[in-house]
Amino acid sequence: MGESTSGSGWITPAEFHRAPGVSDWRVTGRGPQAVFTSTSLSHAAGLLAPVITAAERFGVLPDVDVRPEGVVVRIPHRGPEGTPAAAVEFAAAVSRAAAELQLTPDPSLAQSIGIYVAQHSQADVRPFFTAALGYEAFGDTDAVDPLRCGPQLAFNPISGDTPARGRTHFDVFVPADQARARVDAALAAGGRLVDDSHAPAWWSLASPDNHGVDIAAWTDTHD
Repeated sequence: MGESTSGSGWITPAEFHRAPGVSDWRVTGRGPQAVFTSTSLSHAAGLLAPVITAAERFGVLPDVDVRPEGVVVRIPHRGPEGTPAAAVEFAAAVSRAAAELQLTPDPSLAQSIGIYVAQHSQADVRPFFTAALGYEAFGDTDAVDPLRCGPQLAFNPISGDTPARGRTHFDVFVPADQARARVDAALAAGGRLVDDSHAPAWWSLASPDNHGVDIAAWTDTHD
């Protein structure tokens, strides 16, 4: 599969999930990812060589996180276009290799974190945060860790406000089939439901001391 159904070299999350061989994968806020649990560090590291082989074959640049508990393989968004069409064949090849190595897929562990920084409508705080965190500008409104280890930042102006302390919230991107359980767990832990009018795309919650968290599943189903 070299092109999307729309004829471009990029595909939507829904197109990705409709492809064969990718049931281990979920699309979070920063691109498709799969988590394979392991019995040891060496067991997890066994997937590195097949990932490299698939990456070179299909022209995909993945991020790989190897730990004793498992290995995370991501196909990160490196620009506003999103997911390359070649990600489908790459993902399927990685899943086949993981199965041969008896690594266990666990889609419930897939997630990515975003921090939405609310700023006064006349302020531009992105230069400050990119300097303080060593981040790089991404698109018109975001900032990213150049190694994609830290959470992605987005800067959202507040219109009609007055200068004051910033209001910031977390976006937790999870697989669509895990979102409701994550919401229920947060509420059971003392959280408060602020807004569910956009569910099942996302739910807005507040912590017991009123910090905001959005549990977002839309990136896994967007077409």
